[in-house]
Amino acid sequence: MSPTLADVSTAAVPERGGGPQGLRLAPALTVISHPVPRRVGERLRLDALTTGREVSLSRNGPDFTRPGFALGQPLNDPFISRKPLVLSPGGRPGSVRLTSPDGGTRVALAGSVLEGTWELSEEELTTGVPLELGGRVVLLLHLMEPGDEAPAPDALGMVGESTGVRRLRRHIERVADLDVPVLIRGETGTGKEHVAQAIHQRSRRREGRFLSVNLGAIPKELAAAELFGTQKGAYTGATQSRDGFFRAAHGGTLFLDEVGEAPPEVQVLLLRVLETGELFPVGGTTPIAVDVRLLAATDADLDARIRDGRFKAPLLHRLAGYDLHVPPLRERREDLGRLFFHFAREELTTLGEAHRLDNDDAYAEPWLPAPLATRLVRFPWPGNIRQLRNLARQLVIGSRGQPSLQAEPRLEQELELAAGVAPGAAIPPSSDGPHAVEPPAPRRKASQVTEQELLGALREHAWDLKATAEALGIPRPSLYDLIDKSPNLRTAGDLSAEEITRAFEAHAGDLDAMARGLEVSRRALGRRLKELGLTPRAE
Repeated sequence: MSPTLADVSTAAVPERGGGPQGLRLAPALTVISHPVPRRVGERLRLDALTTGREVSLSRNGPDFTRPGFALGQPLNDPFISRKPLVLSPGGRPGSVRLTSPDGGTRVALAGSVLEGTWELSEEELTTGVPLELGGRVVLLLHLMEPGDEAPAPDALGMVGESTGVRRLRRHIERVADLDVPVLIRGETGTGKEHVAQAIHQRSRRREGRFLSVNLGAIPKELAAAELFGTQKGAYTGATQSRDGFFRAAHGGTLFLDEVGEAPPEVQVLLLRVLETGELFPVGGTTPIAVDVRLLAATDADLDARIRDGRFKAPLLHRLAGYDLHVPPLRERREDLGRLFFHFAREELTTLGEAHRLDNDDAYAEPWLPAPLATRLVRFPWPGNIRQLRNLARQLVIGSRGQPSLQAEPRLEQELELAAGVAPGAAIPPSSDGPHAVEPPAPRRKASQVTEQELLGALREHAWDLKATAEALGIPRPSLYDLIDKSPNLRTAGDLSAEEITRAFEAHAGDLDAMARGLEVSRRALGRRLKELGLTPRAE
């Protein structure tokens, strides 16, 4: 059975201003969430922008298509206006302007309501910018590689059509039938072992064994014996000879994960096997020939380890007969919708509820609510695909019996806080737009913010923590740390029920006035009021 690579993060960072053979990356829109789940992953190429023309986006057009299919269809959500959102070339190279029509569909841009004209830089498009249309459909505005839209004849089990996925498929096809060793680099949780399985399944050794060994999980003193075997009597307790993983994989493929953790003596033995095709079992004096294709993976910086003397340069050169990079999920955000629905369907199938994703009613409420989809797109995903799979499971199980996915408050807060520091989280309007604002403050370290400056910024922005963090030029979690460490500041959680109740009565339930008077976050204070059963006055 062919392995599935649905949980592989494989996008390379798009080359700003260019791509393979110098081709410029073009803007595109990809559906992340839609009331009709099967439409997730469809996209609209915005080639017109690269030739100086506008694109008008509404309920009725233009058509979104799935890569490899000739026919498409417009968004067709009945709650999206016929008045179009206009996308046009920006004033800077590679930038895009968005113009929202008066009385048209409400458009939220990375969490902020779009009014008038906003300009997005090429850097922001490289990261990917989520757009919420009418609070129902979420599109990602991003860059993609121009060229043939047809998917690879063999998709290698990979979910997604991002630039990086397509590039990795090509690299796997090029190297799979060769016997050269391959080094697969990437962060933890990106699916490096699945890439190795894909190479093996398409190699001439596919009928042989595929053995996977995690060197980081083997005690260093046992690593040599586990890999190369032992001779009887080699050490106390060695009552019989053992083959080891190399000999067990004879005629097939051996995958060594976390190869950067190999002890120095194992590195020497690995180098010999790669150079001669022979190994010596621990305690043995006669070389044994082995026929094994070696695939290795690491999340470590091997070049830095070479400089530190912890890894041998000749071994790196031998392991990297062909070098593949498996980038993190945050660099292939256009695939996130399809990946999320893939894992969600797996969980729903286990629960016997897979029919939830077979809806074709455009009037239905989205199963993946737009605000939640936006948070998922903006989340930095430090745990990569493994973390996405676990979060999909958490949401599906936690929402059993509900018509749509719902994140519990703790999870929602984690997504919201992390999204505040994700790339592309702060997207200011263009300077020439009708709602222009001052550019965000330069980024700096939280340690550079003084107590007086912190308090002044909080008061100036009425304790809006997001606005305060942006004004100070620091990530929002860093702002929380500064508040927690300050002896002169407090949070809504520090307030007693009596103090909140007195403020509620004194300000007649005006939440803004209460937040200013108590000098705490308006959002956090709203949660405390809810806990106490107090309803703030409607604005």
